[in-house]
Order: sequence, then C-alpha cells, then structure tokens
Amino acid sequence: MSNKLHNSSRHSFLLAWHSSNLAILHEAIRIIPRYIVAIVVEILRGLLVILLLGFVLHLAGGDRHPPPGPIACARGGTSGGCTVTNIYGSFPDRAACRAAGVAYPRTEEELVAAVAAAAAAGRKAKATTRYSNSFPRLACPGGGEGEGGVAISTRWLNRTVRVDAARRLMTVEGGMVLRDLIREAAAAGLALPHSPYCAVHEYVVGMRIVTPAPASEGFAVVRELAADDPDLDAAKVSLGVLGIISQVTLALEPQFKRSVKFVKRDDADIAEKVAVWGRLHEFGDMVWLPGQRQVIYREDNRVNISTPGDGLNDYFGFRAQPTLSMVGARVIDEWLEENPMYTDTARCLASRAVTKMFDLLAYGFTNDGATFTGYPVVGYQHRIQSSGSCMGSLEEKDDGLLLTTTCPWDRRTRGVFAYNVAFTVPLSRAPAFVADVSRLRDLDPAAFCQIDAKMGVLVRYVAASSAYLGKAEDSVDFDVTYYRSRARGAPRAHADVFDEVEQMALRGHGGVPHWGKNRNAAFDGAIARYPNAGEFLRVKDRFDPEGVFSSEWSDRVLGVGGASPAIVGDGCAMEGLCVCSDDSHCAPELGYFCRPGKVFTEARVCSLLRDAADGYLRDRHGN
Repeated sequence: MSNKLHNSSRHSFLLAWHSSNLAILHEAIRIIPRYIVAIVVEILRGLLVILLLGFVLHLAGGDRHPPPGPIACARGGTSGGCTVTNIYGSFPDRAACRAAGVAYPRTEEELVAAVAAAAAAGRKAKATTRYSNSFPRLACPGGGEGEGGVAISTRWLNRTVRVDAARRLMTVEGGMVLRDLIREAAAAGLALPHSPYCAVHEYVVGMRIVTPAPASEGFAVVRELAADDPDLDAAKVSLGVLGIISQVTLALEPQFKRSVKFVKRDDADIAEKVAVWGRLHEFGDMVWLPGQRQVIYREDNRVNISTPGDGLNDYFGFRAQPTLSMVGARVIDEWLEENPMYTDTARCLASRAVTKMFDLLAYGFTNDGATFTGYPVVGYQHRIQSSGSCMGSLEEKDDGLLLTTTCPWDRRTRGVFAYNVAFTVPLSRAPAFVADVSRLRDLDPAAFCQIDAKMGVLVRYVAASSAYLGKAEDSVDFDVTYYRSRARGAPRAHADVFDEVEQMALRGHGGVPHWGKNRNAAFDGAIARYPNAGEFLRVKDRFDPEGVFSSEWSDRVLGVGGASPAIVGDGCAMEGLCVCSDDSHCAPELGYFCRPGKVFTEARVCSLLRDAADGYLRDRHGN
C-alpha cells in the first residue's frame, strides 16, 4: 500500500507550501530590518529547496531500510571489541558502552543458556532490543572499565506464541515490536486497547522472565508470573534489572475503529483544557506550540465498527525520508542554533514554516492509506495507533552503499540529532504547571521557537498504574524534542528556558522523568517519588541477588548505594548531566553562568550574560 501523496495532493501541497513561504516573507519584510530579511530569505529558500528535492526523491522511490541494530562487534562477530549504543548513536553522557560479547538467542532455551553463561562467569548482563530506543544507558551492561559485561539481544525473540481469540488473550515473545504485535492482533480480530505511547504494561496479565539462579539450579531459571502474582507489578516496568522477559501475555479487546480530527486554537485557555481534555476524548492529546501561542487539539474517539473509513496514521516525522533532505535540514538547524548571526526572528519564522508543512500534510493521516480528503479520519485501531512506516522493513542495510532514504534519526547519516525528553506531572497539578510555563513564555515568546520547530510539546494522558515503577496517579505526560549539538558542551539558543521548564515540572510540580527519555540530571532523586520503590527493590534482590542485570547507571537511578545519576564537573549543566550549582558547571568563558530561573526561581540554569563574560575573562587573565 503506497505511502505517497496522490498527484493532486502533491501539487496542492507544493502550491500551498510556496504560498505560505511568500506570506511569511512578506510579513518579515514589514516588521524586521532588511539585513535580517536577507538571512531569513536564505534560510527559507534552503528549506524550500530541501523540501522540494526531498519530494522528488521520495516520488522516485528508493530503498527503505530501518537503522542498524544497537550492537557492533569487531570484525562483525559476537565476541570481543563490542559496543552498545541507542538508536540515536549517543547516550546523554556521550561515553561509549563496551561489552565483552553479545548473544542472539532464538528460543527460550537459548535465552536461559545465555543468562546462565553470564551468571556462571560472574559477568554483568543486559537485555538489548532490536533498536534500543531508550535515550539513557538502560541497555548498557555493567562491568566497569575494560570490555564490560554481556549484551543479550531479544531481536530474534519476535514471534507470536499463541492467540486465544475467545478469551481475548495474546502471548508474544519478549522481543516483538509493538508494530508487529498490533498487526497480528488485528489479523485475529483483536486490538490493543490504547495507543502504544501510553501504558501498554497495564494490559500485561502474564509473563515469563529468565533470571539468574544458584549453581544448584543451573545458574538461570524461568519464572512464570500470572495476573494475580504480586511480582508482576515489579516486572511490568523493571528497567531491565530483574532479568530478561521471554514471553508476555496481553489482555486485548475486539477490533474497533477510531475517528480522528485535529483542531488548531489559540492557547489562552490551555491551563483549563489540560485538566479535562483527556476525559473528553478517549484517545485525545494535544500539541502545544508555546512560541506561536497555539494548541493543536486531537479529537480522537472510538466509533462503531460499521462506520465507513479505512484511514491510516503514517506520521510524516516517522516516515523514511530522502537522506539528502535530512542532511540539508540538519545543516540549516545548525546554522540557526549555533551561528550568532541568526536571530530569534529567523528561528521563529523557520519554526512556522515547519509547523505549516505538517499541517498541510495532515500530520501524515490519510483517509484510505494514500490520500487525505479531510477530517475526520476514520480507521481501524491498528491503523490509527501505529504512527510511522520507517521501521516497517526487517531488512537492514549497512554495506557502505549510499542510502537514498533513511529514518530521520538514522545514525549512519548526519541528519536529525536531538534531545528527546519527557516528564510526567500529576493531573491534579498539570494546570498549575502549564500556567507557570505560560508565564515563562510571556517573558520571551521567541525563546520557545526552537521547541515549536520540533513540533512543540506533545501532551498525553497516562492512567494510574499498579506497576511499582509506574505512575502512582492519573497524570499528564509532556514530551519535547529539541536541538542537540554534535559538539560536547556547545551552547544552545535559550537552553536555560527549557532547563527551567524541566526543573519546574520535576521539582516544582511533583513530576517524574520518563524512564527512557531523559538526560542524567532529570533522574536525580526521582526514585523517591515512587511510593512502591522499596517493594520493587525487594523483588529485585530476590530475582537477582548478585546484581547480574544491574549496572552502575541503574544503581544510581534506583538509589542503590546512595550515588546520584548526575555527573558533576566543568560544563556538566550544558549537557544536562547535572543541575548547575556553580558557574563552572556552565560555560563562563562563553558567557553562560549559573543563575536562578525567571519564574521558578528555585531552578538553577545556565543563562547567557555577555557582559559578565567579559568580566570573567578579564579576571581569568589578570587584566
């Protein structure tokens, strides 16, 4: 089934895109000096050329290959000189993760053997998934200096074990990706009740997990956890420290349809709306564009299965894109963020062009899998909840040949390189948090344009969980993507604003960090905000008393031994590795000093103070 736009839709899009750029340029000429207009013209011209070229290449076709797996070993083997990374190719601390070897079990028996071998040898071990989507070092085995521990990949544990349609149960192996799971469930007339980005673990009713064991039991055992087993609440969200999941059983529902509509409004009442939107629409969420003072509300509800429509959600940002356009977009991103000649005006105009493009593309939704004719888009649950085709191929290609198309975040190209962070605030406190962010925005709206350019703040609703490390109450998740430099410690435009927002959520409004989407500083003290953290650690000690599946990183995040996950040193706050408490944690030689937040004054952020930088340099050189 084609993911390309219908010819008429393509022409309409290109004309609308060109018209929107002209409108932006005319407005720019009216309100800003000519030298700035010249800069903006060049930026938008570059964006337009890249986009047009990208569409030409996209229409011409090309290979579509997902990113490579997270493990690479010397000479392509499975032992010696191995490294483990994440899908982005860089952990928050930018340090390499080394492993002594990797195992690729294809059966539960082989998985047990791999765990037993690690335990018998006294080595640390970690499960790694097919793509390793987590931003922190969750997949990095422990083991300290040297070659480290052993990586055990679940890549080939990706099959359906059984489907019980009558009881609406589905059992799959631990390495199956959600895209495949929801499609196979649909083939059996079943559906995962909620979208994957919400708490899938709430539908887990059974699990088989392989954990270390004494020598008398062969160094590894399979533990079977049923729905009424209290240990299941530890295993549902385990951060990989209990063992490796072999099989999962999910409770599903009969197949159903959804009706989706996007409505853009100003954000004057967003603080009130955030408290109720998730209850008004079963699958509702919102995208907040603070710099533009707009909110894109998603009206998304369940409808009768007989409602006409075969819509598809193939989010534009998650599709395979022409490599050349991705590299070109990154070049422009670097110009805007790292070159002092570019102003907030240029960044804001560029962000409006990006959001306009996504709006014109209906965010990747089509009414029949090929064309978009208008809202609402009605489709089956598995076609609406699956949000991108980039990972659709099992084949991986890393043979040195030019990739004409890639996933935007493919680390083999110099395309997208960004921070993707998320934090969750209790629903009862979300309105106050949003109001505080709005106050910060009102002080300098242009400071938020960089966030707008990455499609703003995604606001999603998460129900209270019984999992020990799940959300203790109904909550709102705030998900943000923003620019990351490839150079360690390089400043970002208005980085202090987002750092204040993050600290405001975590320290001022009782928030907790997303376990798989954050930098080190966000995890400092987070475990204390989970009421059942102690119970989780007791299960951990029973399942893995020797800490085979623990690492230095996981111990720090879970508060084991009292150490903090923060890495404190010169420039640490510029990378999100610490919250600054001293100017040296920022970059005083570049004009960045540790200062209180503007609205949440308890925050400590690296703020740009050009005059102070001159004084700092004079004092440093004794002049």
